Amino acid sequence: MSNLMTGLVKTRHVDKTKVVSGGAVLVAYSTGPTRIGAPALVFLHAGVSDSRLWAHQFDTFGTRHRVVAFDRRGFGATAAVDEHFSSVDDLIAVLDALTIPRAVLIGCSQGGRIALDATLAHPERVAGLVLVAAAIGGAPESATHDPRLDALIAAYEEAEQADDLDARNRIEAHVWLDGPFSVEGRVSGPARELFLAMNRIVLGGPQLGTADVPDTAWRRLGDIAVPTMVMWGPLDVPSVVANLRHAVATIPRATACEFEGVAHLPSLETPDRFDAGLATFLHDVAIV
Repeated sequence: MSNLMTGLVKTRHVDKTKVVSGGAVLVAYSTGPTRIGAPALVFLHAGVSDSRLWAHQFDTFGTRHRVVAFDRRGFGATAAVDEHFSSVDDLIAVLDALTIPRAVLIGCSQGGRIALDATLAHPERVAGLVLVAAAIGGAPESATHDPRLDALIAAYEEAEQADDLDARNRIEAHVWLDGPFSVEGRVSGPARELFLAMNRIVLGGPQLGTADVPDTAWRRLGDIAVPTMVMWGPLDVPSVVANLRHAVATIPRATACEFEGVAHLPSLETPDRFDAGLATFLHDVAIV
């Protein structure tokens, strides 16, 4: 598969690197200068996207930072492999292959969970942490159920039983791009087109491999010692927002950044505002 970043990153040359981790060949993209002592920015995509989620950030931050993103197994240009694996080990394999001793990890949704788990498992490799609508391993089940969300889940399960990939993709765009309680199609244009293209690869690919999913992060949030920013949009699934508010209150050096009027994917929905929030964090913790 060709370089999926081509055409999306407008102002930067993007290098493509193949990284072996276990039986997988991870496709990683990077740009920007390599400066001694300056940690790279490593972006980890959500489970409904791939590395293209971060194309705008390659343009914004690639002048001053080395910027890296990679497609996880079964996403984008990286094929799934039928084996047990660790997403944290895959991340470390990318850092090692690109000779990155320490990085600021910026993870969205599932990518945020991996960034969080990596910070707890390998704190010496992490200079800063940005959790964007992040999942948190071991978080409690939501005690409340909204019938509107239940209806979307039921519709998705019906589409799954009917093997209707387009319907599943459309419903996931409603939940994760628009927000489950927003009007379907609230986010339109290139952002929606990119979401549907990225998520279609995930939905249409073979479901191979079993990931190691640690469940200890929730009770270890107080152990995170690096500067941390927690980002979310209030139109997201309510349990996600509640868990992130708990993370801000529990992580010792955490600050919050809420994007009013935004759902689960702020870097895609409102990239300029997202970049401004990330730039503020990097400046405040002297990673500039």
